[in-house]
Amino acid sequence: MDFRKTYYILPNLFTLSCVLSGFTSLSLSASGKSEVDLYLAALAICFGFFFDTFDGRLARLTKTQSDLGRELDSLADVITFGAAPALMVYRWGLSSFGRLGVLIAGLYVCAGALRLARFNVLSHREQMAGQKKPGKYTLGLSIPPAASVLVLMVILSHHAGEFRVVSESATAAIVLVLSVLMVSRVRFRSFKDIRFNGKTAGMLLLIAGAYGAIVYAGLHRASIFLFLVTAYIALGLAEEVIFFRARRAEARASRQAAAETAAPAEEEVLRELGAYDETEDSPSAGSPAPKQA
Repeated sequence: MDFRKTYYILPNLFTLSCVLSGFTSLSLSASGKSEVDLYLAALAICFGFFFDTFDGRLARLTKTQSDLGRELDSLADVITFGAAPALMVYRWGLSSFGRLGVLIAGLYVCAGALRLARFNVLSHREQMAGQKKPGKYTLGLSIPPAASVLVLMVILSHHAGEFRVVSESATAAIVLVLSVLMVSRVRFRSFKDIRFNGKTAGMLLLIAGAYGAIVYAGLHRASIFLFLVTAYIALGLAEEVIFFRARRAEARASRQAAAETAAPAEEEVLRELGAYDETEDSPSAGSPAPKQA
C-alpha cells in the first residue's frame, strides 16, 4: 500500500472538521434557549477557525493541493463562517426585528457566498495566467474575519454578564457593514507573503503591548482578538482612502490595456467569420482599382 496517497486525505479531514464545527454551531443556535447555548455556538465556530487555518497549510506542507480541496474549502466557509454566524447573531441580537432581522442575517449569508464565488473565479484566472505566488491583497473582506467579529461580540457579551457589548440596533448595523465590505472592491491585505523583518517584529510588539494593556485594564482576553480584527478592517479602509487615486489610475490603465489586446482578437474573429472576405463586385487585394471611364 502506498501511504503517500493517503496524504490527500489529511487536509480534507481538516476541512470536513470545519464543516462539522459549523453544523454543531447551527444546531446549538437553532435549538438553544439561553445565552449559554449561543456562547457554545460561538465556541464551535472558533474550532472552525482552527481547522480552516491549518487545512491549507497542511495541503501546502504535504504538497497535496487539489481542485477538490479548494472547492471543499469554499463550501466549508459558507457553512461555518456564513450560515452558522448568521443564525447565531440572529438569535442573539436580531430576532426582535422580526422578518427584517431574518433579511439582515440572510444578506450576510448571501454576501459571504458571493465573496467566496468571486474569490474562486479570481483564483482560477490567476492560475490560468501562470501566477503561482499568492497575492498581496484580497478583493473584499474575507469571510473568516467578518465571522470573527460576530463571534467575538457574542463571546464578550457572555463574559460581561448582564451587560451587552453592543445594542440590537448596533448589531444590525455591524452585520450590514460586514456584508457590504465582503462584496465591495476594497482591498484588504492577505498577509500570505509576510516575512520576518523589522516591520513584522514591530507589529508583534504592538500586539503584545495591546494584549498587556487589555489584561491590565481587566478586560476579557477575547478583546485582543476583537481589537486585532477591527484594526485589520480599519487598515484596509485606510489604505483604500490613501491609495484611492493610485489604484484608480492602475485600474484605468489595466482596462485600457485589456481593450487594446481585445481589439486584435475581435478583428481575428471577424476575419474568420468572413467579414473581410472579398465579394465578387469588389476588387481583389492585389489588383489595382478599376480606372474611371
